[in-house]
Amino acid sequence: MRAIQVTSLTGPAGIEFGEVPEPVTTGMVSIQVRAVGVCFPDLLVSYGKYQMRPDPPFVPGSEIAGVVTAAPEVSEFAVGQRVLATLPFLGGYAERAAAPEQLVLPLPDELSFAEGASMIINYQTMEFAYLRRAKLVAGETVVVLGAAGGVGTAAIQLAKAHGARVIAVVRRDSADDFLRSLGADEVVRLAPGWDGVVRELAGDDGVAVVVDPVGGDAFDDAVRVLKPEGRLVVIGFAGGSIPTVKINRVLFRNISIVGAAWGEFLRHDLGAVREVHDSLTRLVAAGLRPVVQATYPLADAAQALLDLEEGRVLGKAVLAVD
Repeated sequence: MRAIQVTSLTGPAGIEFGEVPEPVTTGMVSIQVRAVGVCFPDLLVSYGKYQMRPDPPFVPGSEIAGVVTAAPEVSEFAVGQRVLATLPFLGGYAERAAAPEQLVLPLPDELSFAEGASMIINYQTMEFAYLRRAKLVAGETVVVLGAAGGVGTAAIQLAKAHGARVIAVVRRDSADDFLRSLGADEVVRLAPGWDGVVRELAGDDGVAVVVDPVGGDAFDDAVRVLKPEGRLVVIGFAGGSIPTVKINRVLFRNISIVGAAWGEFLRHDLGAVREVHDSLTRLVAAGLRPVVQATYPLADAAQALLDLEEGRVLGKAVLAVD
């Protein structure tokens, strides 16, 4: 079958398109891949900078949507069924893939394959973050850092779906209209003094939740904007550096800093994947649509990752598989 391989740990430059062996399918659900999500961990894996560091060559990719071609004898899935699936960070950038049944989910009828592939890591992470980690309540104000990226756009849509007010914080100058179209009530430029602007916009109600997939220099200011009993949800460190916090701030300001590492949580409670998917499916039925802003053919995966790295992708990028 045709697939993308990381042949050297040099990022997009080390990616090649060609023939590879079929995946091992014993005891797994076999899937004809129709769309693959492009996510930040894929980029890190291609540089050998993720916590999982496979040796080249390997096929990257963890978010797929497609059609079941085979399943174990006792299975809830049938040949021909439309599904989405999470792979353990490998194997998705290919024409065919195999996934453990626990990580395969029905693709809602309302969604295309591209939308289904977009609904996995970002939307599952943020639904988990809001419901189980931040315990978001309708009417609260949520600040989303890195708002124009894949996690950020999912964070805006899901916060609005759960009845929150959203202040999007973004570095890019051209994303305001896009973010407002997703539901952002206010858009603030990530520049010196942004925290003061956010506090003014939040008013007397204050900021209840900050979503931070960025880390880096913005973290200290993100802590400062929280009202008492506010929650800062750490999603990742796309900004490159891992920040630290003076714990006395947490104590004396009566705030919480919580992590939302969805993949790691599933190691503890794999059943949570169906719980979160069912919640997202209800939101899809109510009108939620994952954002797909850029679609590339599978052969152009290197360009997709390069565009992601250089900040040219708003929302989510997807690879289409013929």
